[in-house]
Amino acid sequence: MKRIWLSGLGLLVWGWAGLALADWNFARIIPSAERLYGPLGEGRQRLEGWQELLGELVGQTEAAQLQAVNSFFNQQLAFADDHWLWGQADYWATPVEALHQGAGDCEDFALAKYISLRYLGVPSEKLRITYVKALKLSQAHMVLAYYPSPQALPLVLDNLEVEILPAEQRDDLLPVYAFNGEGLWFPGESGNRRVGDSKRLSRWQDLLRKMAAEGFPGELH
Repeated sequence: MKRIWLSGLGLLVWGWAGLALADWNFARIIPSAERLYGPLGEGRQRLEGWQELLGELVGQTEAAQLQAVNSFFNQQLAFADDHWLWGQADYWATPVEALHQGAGDCEDFALAKYISLRYLGVPSEKLRITYVKALKLSQAHMVLAYYPSPQALPLVLDNLEVEILPAEQRDDLLPVYAFNGEGLWFPGESGNRRVGDSKRLSRWQDLLRKMAAEGFPGELH
């Protein structure tokens, strides 16, 4: 069965743009998290670890950033179903919420990795949060795809796999749709197909609003 992964072409402006390194102030973000979510407990150490990681990765190669960010969240977060963790069928947690809990489902892993890499300056056109069908598990799943160049097949950052593998080595994943802060696409034999606009992903918009409340700056479109 042929796997159709989206190329990195075709940008639409309707997301979170203009991330600036100097704008993330964890001295404000961590107290905001305590006000919003209560005592952080061990979550404080995880948040401080995230802050330290990001500081260490500034200016490093994208390859190094991918490896470190992927490993960090795969190690810091335990998998937990949304029903068990949040009492909801589908909940998209911010990285702060996920690190506070020390757990999340596949969406939370992928979103935290995407947001971290965008902060570090990886261009949005190289990153696609991708819904897939995990064929071996026979269930919906989410991963982060990284495109080294516009026409390249992506590398896949996944909480189910320790290694970052090329898409052609992930025969267990069937892409369904993908998005980033600037667009939403369906895969197809004839190329990428735009579908809808930002209103089609209300949970993404909710996540950005929650991050703004946590003290993260950024333009919301």
